[in-house]
Amino acid sequence: MGPRDILNKLKWHPDFSLKGAKITIIHRGAPDDKRVIKGEDITEIGSGFMHVGTGLEKVEIPYHRVLKVETPEKVIWERR
Repeated sequence: MGPRDILNKLKWHPDFSLKGAKITIIHRGAPDDKRVIKGEDITEIGSGFMHVGTGLEKVEIPYHRVLKVETPEKVIWERR
């Protein structure tokens, strides 16, 4: 199961939610080349990209850049 499957489960399964989730991605130039995205900022989960937007800024982030998906309770997916 990859990051897209995990994000879809968080979005659509009645027992889970994107709210409160944190997604760590590779972000070149950021400290440690990593950035954390809030689950509630994900506007769309596409076939190759997740769409993230706050306000006027909207970006597509490919799933191969996702390093970790976690909820407040636990890490539910991490790249090996």
